[in-house]
Amino acid sequence: MTRRHDHDAGGDPELLAAKAALRDEVWTALSEARVARFPGARNRISNFTGAEAAARRLAETEVWRAATTVKANPDSAQLPVRRRALEDGKTVYMAVPRLAETEPFFLLDPDHLADPPRRAASIAGATRSARRVAVADLAPVDLVVSGCVAVGEDGARLGKGGGFADLEFALATAAGLVGPETLVVTTVHELQVRPAGAIPTAAHDAPVDLVVTPDRVIDCRERRGPRPVDGIRWSELTQEKIEAIPLLRALAKEAVR
Repeated sequence: MTRRHDHDAGGDPELLAAKAALRDEVWTALSEARVARFPGARNRISNFTGAEAAARRLAETEVWRAATTVKANPDSAQLPVRRRALEDGKTVYMAVPRLAETEPFFLLDPDHLADPPRRAASIAGATRSARRVAVADLAPVDLVVSGCVAVGEDGARLGKGGGFADLEFALATAAGLVGPETLVVTTVHELQVRPAGAIPTAAHDAPVDLVVTPDRVIDCRERRGPRPVDGIRWSELTQEKIEAIPLLRALAKEAVR
């Protein structure tokens, strides 16, 4: 059996269990509706039928047109968004999967790509077209693209349980790269959208401002909860999680010097 992504998460066990149950519900719905693409819905930010249409709908928004620098998750579901960003001349910061490097972001410059945007925007392509950068080397971000397992009409976001998106947001916030006016968006299938109040959240969970499906744009800004603004919450991280992420390990060592 595949180990759950939240196996090393800290926090309230009841909240973790409620989140896990909702993930299972959504993954089952995507699988049964046959709208999850290879390699399937479960245990990931699921790639979905209509991801390209959702990316096109996002690209039609004023929020997208105004952005010049985008920070995006590395998952396949948002590959069409990253591709569109490069095609539209936007600089893209893409997280290294699982933040598995001390320099945890790829910098994709649309004017200096070794491959066409579709290939450059993939994880494999980024190793050719991008350079690795540390958090300190990032420029301020206009738009954050986040992957979701489920998302509420009130902006509440549920990831796959690893906590990496929230850690990325905390790091960027602490470094001053993401501010109160920086918008967070996601692209999902309609089956991943839940009513307001349906998604359990913790204080460190970063909500989204816009939810984009192939069929509609949901503006959550007036209903979403507050954003975490205090950076990394060390007390909520297990030692196992800190040891698994090189950057956190390095920051923890610096903190005790």
